[in-house]
Amino acid sequence: MKIAIALLACLGLVAAASFHQTHEVKIADKEFLEKQKFLFEIVYRVEDPLMFEEYIKKGEKFYFEQSYYTKYDKYMMKFYEGYKAHSLLPKGEFFGELVKTHAMQARGLFNFFYYAKDFETFMHNVCWARMHVNEGMFVYALTLAVIHRPDFHGLILPSIYEIFPQYFFNSKFVYEAEKFDYEMWTKMNMYEKEYMDVYYKDYKNTNMYQNNDYMYMKDWKMWQWWKLMGLGERFYSENKFILRENIYEFNQDTKWQQMMKDLKVWYMPVDYSRDLNMYNEESKLSYFTEDLGWNAYWYYLNLDYSFFLDGNTFGLKNDRRGELWLYTVHQLLSRYYMERLSHGYGEIPEFSWYSQIEMGYDPQLIYYNGIGYSYRKNYYELETYGNFEMLDKITGFMTRVQNIIDMGYYKTADGHMIDLRKPESVEYIGNMMQGNIDSMDKMFYQFWYMFAHMYFADADYYQMEVYPNVMLNFETMMRDPMYYMFYKSIAQIYFKFMHYLPKYTKEQLMMPGVNLKNVEVSELVTYFDLVDFDVTNLMNDKMVFHDGKFVWDKSLYARQMRLNHKPFTYTYTIESDKPEKVVLRAFIGPKFDEFGRMISLTENRMNFMEIDEFYYELKAGTNMITRKSNDFYWTVKDRTTYSELYYYVMMAFDGKYDFPLDISEAHCGFPDRLILPMGWKKGMPMQMFFMVMPYSAPAKHEQFSTFDYTYSCGIGSGARFIDDMPFGYPFDREIDEYEFYVPNMYFKDVPIYHIDTMEPYYKYKGYTNYGQFDYTFFRDYYTKYFKH
Repeated sequence: MKIAIALLACLGLVAAASFHQTHEVKIADKEFLEKQKFLFEIVYRVEDPLMFEEYIKKGEKFYFEQSYYTKYDKYMMKFYEGYKAHSLLPKGEFFGELVKTHAMQARGLFNFFYYAKDFETFMHNVCWARMHVNEGMFVYALTLAVIHRPDFHGLILPSIYEIFPQYFFNSKFVYEAEKFDYEMWTKMNMYEKEYMDVYYKDYKNTNMYQNNDYMYMKDWKMWQWWKLMGLGERFYSENKFILRENIYEFNQDTKWQQMMKDLKVWYMPVDYSRDLNMYNEESKLSYFTEDLGWNAYWYYLNLDYSFFLDGNTFGLKNDRRGELWLYTVHQLLSRYYMERLSHGYGEIPEFSWYSQIEMGYDPQLIYYNGIGYSYRKNYYELETYGNFEMLDKITGFMTRVQNIIDMGYYKTADGHMIDLRKPESVEYIGNMMQGNIDSMDKMFYQFWYMFAHMYFADADYYQMEVYPNVMLNFETMMRDPMYYMFYKSIAQIYFKFMHYLPKYTKEQLMMPGVNLKNVEVSELVTYFDLVDFDVTNLMNDKMVFHDGKFVWDKSLYARQMRLNHKPFTYTYTIESDKPEKVVLRAFIGPKFDEFGRMISLTENRMNFMEIDEFYYELKAGTNMITRKSNDFYWTVKDRTTYSELYYYVMMAFDGKYDFPLDISEAHCGFPDRLILPMGWKKGMPMQMFFMVMPYSAPAKHEQFSTFDYTYSCGIGSGARFIDDMPFGYPFDREIDEYEFYVPNMYFKDVPIYHIDTMEPYYKYKGYTNYGQFDYTFFRDYYTKYFKH
């Protein structure tokens, strides 16, 4: 929690950013707290019946009349007609954001939330929808409304993985959490202790667990840490602290300690998916592709710039939505490729609709209605679905886009000519590839993206009841290796467009009078740490109310191992012959391919990921500028958990706490811990690229000038970016190496080291507290800032 530090992380890897500045924080008033309390309570155990009497009464009425809304459109009318005809998606059914019939209804529900004239109308509609509308559709529409309503800035919902843990954790864990019962757990814990005391009574002078040879594990993974500590996959009581990277900011606070002392907490170790029946090498990357922060980032990107929100009404055109979405796809693929290199894998395989998909995938997920997600076997052939009409539409779109890029222009249905040889025309290409409502000639380009994902899931145009499939929801699709293959074909369209733009010349790249002499980079080290994710929404325990107030007295957490890195810094040495306003950019990328061959810059430019960008005023002479990794503009640390946030709100309600509007990390930030690929124990050779360039203020709005960056992501503000340069500059266009290298650039070779945090536990029977969680692990590795 940053009480005095703003962490406005921008949504894309390119979006401009917070400088983590110290500022005067706004404190929530009573009206704000009432709204925040409502939002937290309305999504509590959302798949269960609503239990709050106050909200049940409000939910008796839904305002369908036009007078209650600032705008009333056809999607709202269709939703109302669907409700009267009993044709809405039923509660308990799978909801897919990329199923056409589901998306149309979700759009209507969102509009009822978004265009409500006041909070009272909004509240009635939300309560009604909570009781009558499909759970997945309800959360999707509500999240969109909270993000985009201009009067909701500062209000937050729990993270999507806290609202629906079923989308992120395997079915084994979900079953255990759903059947958790406090009284049964207490009895079983007591009986187990008695059993152990009798069974191991002859081992008084040694650790009783270590003499059970059956506990020896010869087949374990780094992220199955609990086996080496002698723990099982069951719930354990947590009476010390919640594991989180930034927990030091909380557990040193007496108010936090007082707040949490009455909360009973349990955790259960949880694994990533590892399919032993149809194993393939991609399983080794499950710790990355199934990372909660990685998947949640893509989910929120596609809600911030949702495909059915038009750019004019919601201001998304101000943020260059098409270019931003397309470039973000490219950056995510670059990050994934670097993680592949850490394991000796090469390029992301090419995607074809008519070739076998070598890597199968079983997500091991279960929807909250009890139906498991479909899986894909190895060497699967997509065209065997037999829906050739839909397949022809999808492939026809890709052919059409490639053709118009080759021609260099596009003539719209109304006769308007678009020049595709201008750099700014990338916006048109981005809109088409996302299939958003701003696409030119919507009848040709808008629905291809949705149809492609429906085809992956074998869902038909007008099908309502659909089998759960990871490719139909943004929060689950990045788990599947096929996602990266398919989106690589989307990124190739981006590179094809850039191929026709002229290469940058030395004169365009050079900054006269400025010389970037050197950059010193501290050691780059990654490791696996442990974190507790709040999964209380899975509980089936009886809800307790006291004097009409909900008593949140129990919380469940999933304890999972995930990739992280130690803090690092780099220091610029820049010489300038006069004072200059500049922007400094930093990238990271591979140096060698999987065979140890150096990759030429001409090819490698597509593999660089931008990690930092900031404004600075140079003075004449030598400038030494140090930048810390926790200053990066687009990253966030671990979010405050659902349970803690609710307790903070209730404390503030009682006047015992000042609730700051920036209490939790921004939903639109990329996880700080995933900046660096895993690397190697001996050091994985990588390279960083740095550039100094003149600062040129944006043509429309200066950064942060149209929104309050302390608690808003600024979606649609047009003031999110530090300048108007193309995203990814100077790697956005093809490179002429004879022209590219200029004095205001600097390449730096850097190794990335990986520390095995579980090494102390490898020795069989070497851990003295076998059967107990090792809290010294927390001090040594878990947090980078823990205060002893």
